[in-house]
Amino acid sequence: DVQLQASGGGSVQAGGSLRLSCEASGFNFDDYAIGWFRQAPGKEREGISLISSFSGSTYYIDSVKGRFTISIDSAKTTVYLQMSSLKVEDTAVYYCAVDKGWAENPDPATFPHRGQGTLVTVSS
Repeated sequence: DVQLQASGGGSVQAGGSLRLSCEASGFNFDDYAIGWFRQAPGKEREGISLISSFSGSTYYIDSVKGRFTISIDSAKTTVYLQMSSLKVEDTAVYYCAVDKGWAENPDPATFPHRGQGTLVTVSS
């Protein structure tokens, strides 16, 4: 079974930084897209970033470009989301998710495999 374990959430003040980690196991996809989505209270899931295990290509939604950086370790078992210049509106539960391949317009919020989330709270 695919297992994704997210960690690294916490409470920070606006302008601060956090690094989320997602340990992935239980799958043997040759090529996959792995990334993060978030869900704030009362809001829809929002895919925010992903990376291709094959090409290393990355994607970010506009609201996090220049502030968040996604990366994957050389063993391709852990994906990171470095979040800087955090804003109050970044407050949400963050989840990692994975899907085979790289579909056209991939959205981690719709990926079939996802782990439990980690809470990020940004205060003003």
